[in-house]
Amino acid sequence: MMQTTSLDTVMRTLADPTRRAVFERIVHAHEISVAELTEGSGVTQSAISQHLGSLKRAGLVADRAQGRNVFYRAEPKGLAPLADWMSHYGVFWSKRFADLRTLLKEIDP
Repeated sequence: MMQTTSLDTVMRTLADPTRRAVFERIVHAHEISVAELTEGSGVTQSAISQHLGSLKRAGLVADRAQGRNVFYRAEPKGLAPLADWMSHYGVFWSKRFADLRTLLKEIDP
C-alpha cells in the first residue's frame, strides 16, 4: 500500500546521491532485486536495504517478495508532490519568458 507523502519527504529522500542512484536504477528496470542493486554499486547490501527502506517509506518504490528474494519497482505516484511543485514553477517561468519575449520585440523592432 502506497502512503501519501509530502514534498519535503520526497525531496529529502532523493537528496542523498547514493539513494538517488538506487532509485534511478529501479526506474530503468521493470523490477530489480536487492542482489542486483547491490551488484556493482560499491555499496553493501545492508546499505542498499536501508536506502530501499527510505525510498519505500517515501512512497517512491514498492516491493514484492518471491521466496527469499525481494523485488523493487518504481511507484510513479510517489513523485506526484515533486511534479506538482515543479509544475507550479513551470507556469511561473513560462510567463516570465513570454514577458521577456514581448519586451525584446519592443526593444528591437
